[in-house]
Amino acid sequence: MRIKRAITVGALLLMSASLTACGGDEGNSDGDGKAGSPGLPDAADMASIEQFMNKYTSCTGLTPGDEYDDSALRDKDPAWGEDLDNDLPDWGIKERAVCRDAYHDSNTLVLVSDMKKFQAKLKAGNYSGLLAGKDFLVEPGDDQTVKELKASGLKYLSCDPGLHLPSGYKQEPALVEGCVLTDYFPAEI
Repeated sequence: MRIKRAITVGALLLMSASLTACGGDEGNSDGDGKAGSPGLPDAADMASIEQFMNKYTSCTGLTPGDEYDDSALRDKDPAWGEDLDNDLPDWGIKERAVCRDAYHDSNTLVLVSDMKKFQAKLKAGNYSGLLAGKDFLVEPGDDQTVKELKASGLKYLSCDPGLHLPSGYKQEPALVEGCVLTDYFPAEI
């Protein structure tokens, strides 16, 4: 009986040490312009973001941002960043695309090469309403899509100094002072 208890206590100590070792550097940048929050999902390309989205919501008809902006859909349902196409590198954006959700709204997907640069531009331009992964962002086109993405691990990125969180929600610093990542998704994103 003592041997079994000793093994159990030893296993618990080992598990505790392993969990502590994995904790580490929450909220820190890893030096390459990507958000350092260890729980954020990441993506290598637009296909990866599209696959990620389809795990939680609908993302069909993926179209490059400039093509979407030139389509008839733009007039009915403009995508986030349509005015940025010539300035994408200045924002640290590698690529922008749009897909449609099940509610016939556009979701803008943004692959970011430098998240710190993006956040600085976001703060300076007083933009808000984006959900952030480690190296990509999503601007959901519908409140129902926002609800569906709550379980995805994305965080709400805000540089709004007036953002007030209800109790129980977590907030951590983003890469730019004055910007935060939170698990609180406002009613309207």
